[in-house]
Amino acid sequence: MHAAASPDLHEILRRTFGYAGFRGQQEAVIGRVMRGEHTLALMPTGAGKSLCYQIPALARAGTAIVISPLIALMHDQIRSAHAAGIRAASMTSADADNAATAGALRSGELDLLYVAPERASTEGFQNLLERTRIALFAIDEAHCVSEWGHDFRPDYRALRPVLDRFPDVPRLALTATADQATRADVLRQLGIPGDGLIVAGFDRPNIRYAITLRNNGSRQIADLLQRLPGAGIVYAPSRKQTEDLAAQIARTGREAGFYHAGLDPQRRAAVQAQFVASENMVMVATIAFGMGIDKPDVRFVIHAGLPKSIEAYYQETGRAGRDGDPAEAHLFWGASDFSLARQRLGDVEPERLAGEQTRLNSLAALVETADCRRAILLRHFGEDPPATCGNCDNCLDPPKIVEAGELARKLLSAVYRTGQSYGIGHVEKVLTGQSDERITARGHDALSVFGIVDTAEAALLRPLARTLLARGMLAATEHGGLMLGPEARPVLKGEQTVALVEPPPRARRTRRSRGDTAPNPVGNPLFEALRDKRKALASEHGIPAYIIFHDSVLRDMAHRCPETLGELGTIPGVGAKKLETWGADFVAVVREHLKA
Repeated sequence: MHAAASPDLHEILRRTFGYAGFRGQQEAVIGRVMRGEHTLALMPTGAGKSLCYQIPALARAGTAIVISPLIALMHDQIRSAHAAGIRAASMTSADADNAATAGALRSGELDLLYVAPERASTEGFQNLLERTRIALFAIDEAHCVSEWGHDFRPDYRALRPVLDRFPDVPRLALTATADQATRADVLRQLGIPGDGLIVAGFDRPNIRYAITLRNNGSRQIADLLQRLPGAGIVYAPSRKQTEDLAAQIARTGREAGFYHAGLDPQRRAAVQAQFVASENMVMVATIAFGMGIDKPDVRFVIHAGLPKSIEAYYQETGRAGRDGDPAEAHLFWGASDFSLARQRLGDVEPERLAGEQTRLNSLAALVETADCRRAILLRHFGEDPPATCGNCDNCLDPPKIVEAGELARKLLSAVYRTGQSYGIGHVEKVLTGQSDERITARGHDALSVFGIVDTAEAALLRPLARTLLARGMLAATEHGGLMLGPEARPVLKGEQTVALVEPPPRARRTRRSRGDTAPNPVGNPLFEALRDKRKALASEHGIPAYIIFHDSVLRDMAHRCPETLGELGTIPGVGAKKLETWGADFVAVVREHLKA
């Protein structure tokens, strides 16, 4: 399968994957690998990271060793590689044929070998590599090597001695998410020079971002799902919430399942396989789900609560729309999310505390902003994006901003003067002059803050309290009351203004056409016939439908109506192996349609 001495990379791309040209920074990354240079590639999910090691694996002599953190992800990628005619295998605890795979590796019969970092660092595996010709090392999810990253994994730290044992083999580290500190650490930990960093950009223009204050979250999610077709993921903060939400969604008639680390391995594998094969299932899961999923047609990702960081949010929402078709990412948050997150900072090691506080503050800025969500995300990763994107909630429906510095001072003063132990309901009554038995018994009706907020301002008190909690100007007591937070002083002294997004009026429930979320033609009999054929073939062969062809390929078929294998082979995404395996079936569907 390997090409000759001076391989034509574009020909390998066209023949194997059916694409006429490389995208973005793919060619620059591949060029470095072909020259034997070490590289760290930061590329957004869906930008074709795997192609950056698959092409060199086919063009260079030897086998590419791909180090990946999850077995499910490896097996998914191996299925896709086999469908394209690439010789791929894995050596993991879940594989029963490791001895045969080792033999194939020694004999040069593999293009790609996937292993976990803990296996790669063993002496036995390194001895096996000593008897193997290695084309390159590819380290996927490379941010896991950095303790400054959002998903640090100690096993990745043991990779450097393995890589150094083979100094002439190019190493390619790949990740979709890493801030400046994490990038520098990955370069250092994996022995990659500074000039080996290639940043392809973090923008995912096909994803529409929206962030909403949580108010009966299960109902909000159910309403949202009414207008979102296709397969999607709902991330919930706890195991119990995954099960409860999945049950609620299933009662609406939508196919739904749940996934969390408390399920036995067989159950997790079964529900994951069900989701991968489905075209309309909603998977409600903890963050344990998704990293091992190579499913390109996820149409939406919903967060039922606050993610751990902007990096985690970017990575998790990036599981939507990997096929390039329109997708949505919707986050529901509450002030209690930030209260819990700030409490958890007390358990963070001192050397990591400042970084974690910065991450949380960045997340607060994202959910509270009245500006473009995408711009906030991209600036966090060091980019200089346009001020607006036209594809987030704030750009599509700009909110109104209120300067609330004076009202914030009144609220903070009332929290302080009432003893920093009461909830917003009590403080609100004091500020608006509503006396009751508890207020008079504690003498709070005699405070200078009693009745200083008028009716017009009163409607903003609760939204303002949420904003102050998110920004650390207020904090929650262990009993749910309010106290001054570490960032309160500049506001109280009038040194800092507080911009508040005015709460929108309660929205009426509406249903939106499916065409808002996916570009697939509606009512096109040929397209539907092609999808039915793909579904039948996938079921017959026990593989996910997208392994055969993506929706974008089927749309091209429905538009071009190829009546011969030659015509079908000109469609992007139809490589030689797929043309040989599936081409006759789909050409037959087209011909039957044209005869009707």
